[in-house]
Amino acid sequence: MRALCGSAAVVVLSGLSCNQALPVPPPSPLPPPPLSPASAEAPHPAIAAVGGPGQAQTEALPRGLWVLAEGSQRVLENPARLDRLLATATALGVSDLFVQVYRGGRSWYASDLADASPYRAVLEATGVDPLAQLIAEASAQGFRVHAWVNVLSLSLNAEAPLLQQLGPGAILVDRAGRSILEYPNLELPAPDSDWYRMGTRGIYLDPGAPGVTDALTATFVELVTRYPDLAGLHLDYIRHPGVLPFVPGSRFGVGLDFGYGEASRKRFARETGLSGPYRNPQEPSRDALVNGNAWDDWRRDKVTELVASIGAETRAARPGLILSAAVISYVDRAYLSLAQDWPRWLEEGLIDLAIPMVYTLDDRLLRYQLEHFGRAVDRGRIWSGLGVWLFAKSPQRAVGQLEIARAAGMAGEVLFSYDAIAEAPELEAALAATASPQTAPVSSP
Repeated sequence: MRALCGSAAVVVLSGLSCNQALPVPPPSPLPPPPLSPASAEAPHPAIAAVGGPGQAQTEALPRGLWVLAEGSQRVLENPARLDRLLATATALGVSDLFVQVYRGGRSWYASDLADASPYRAVLEATGVDPLAQLIAEASAQGFRVHAWVNVLSLSLNAEAPLLQQLGPGAILVDRAGRSILEYPNLELPAPDSDWYRMGTRGIYLDPGAPGVTDALTATFVELVTRYPDLAGLHLDYIRHPGVLPFVPGSRFGVGLDFGYGEASRKRFARETGLSGPYRNPQEPSRDALVNGNAWDDWRRDKVTELVASIGAETRAARPGLILSAAVISYVDRAYLSLAQDWPRWLEEGLIDLAIPMVYTLDDRLLRYQLEHFGRAVDRGRIWSGLGVWLFAKSPQRAVGQLEIARAAGMAGEVLFSYDAIAEAPELEAALAATASPQTAPVSSP
């Protein structure tokens, strides 16, 4: 499954979970955010000011495009394909390119902290730094380039430098006490496999484990420092992995969730003064948990603290950097099941822009979600992430979803993905026709 598509598997399979809102206590407090929160009507100045390429600064509706590192086009592995990317982006009226540069602990850019073998292979073959070339050429044509990074997911890469550096204790452990590294072929073992399955198979770091936040923060500070002309840093997989069906919270004693590593459990006890999450730590039982509300809050806090750390350090290194995140569009599920409290990240100014991945074939469900976001307090900093790849053979349905998003008053839109669009000429033509006068590129006077 494709990278960002995979990160949204839990939302596409919406029929496999319970939708009821459950009573949840307020999250425990965190230190003040590094920047003052932005208001709903005051998005990051750069976001508010840029229209399509070649346009004067206006309040035009922005349009983004996700560009995969390991999709069919592999632009960062073949610089000769860059011209086609930029031509397609121009035809589509795109203002922002979200280019995947870090996936599975591997980097498509110069790095001493990640496995830079993809970057080195291109450099040796062509003599070109592919990301630097993309940024330079795209920026010259009026596009903003955001470095898209998969944060807590190591994909299937058991040899990732971060894992070698931090050790197996840095990997998430499930409620039954099993590390993901112990899963056969990274799939849930029996008998759980009879009832559950991973939303996206892969190895995931535990944000509560020692060293994880510091190592990831350093990795992304290096990235934005070495490429100072990047407009933004785009966070993906900034959450726990999803298991289908969804878990409504550990206090119910059902389902399967993550974060139960020994180091994290000890840290929870030390920071909260509470026992748990197991009733008897010497005999861990998935059915005997205590202090579930506090445990759930604490695990959410660790993800939020990771976002805060990345944001504070990268913004300090690169003032004016736009920090964005691809997030799960089902807010209650993200909060309860995936430790992803992204509305809080907006409220506290930890990110500048949230892009809910509203990937669905169900137009009515899409409308319900987008109308909710269109009325949110922070609506000025929420763009719709649309799964246009679902409609490669029915392009007008993709156009219909764009119309739904605009009618809901979304502040911007992002299309997933360039690779899918490049493979489907009819889809590309239909989407290009939706580049309205507000978003279509025009020559500067």
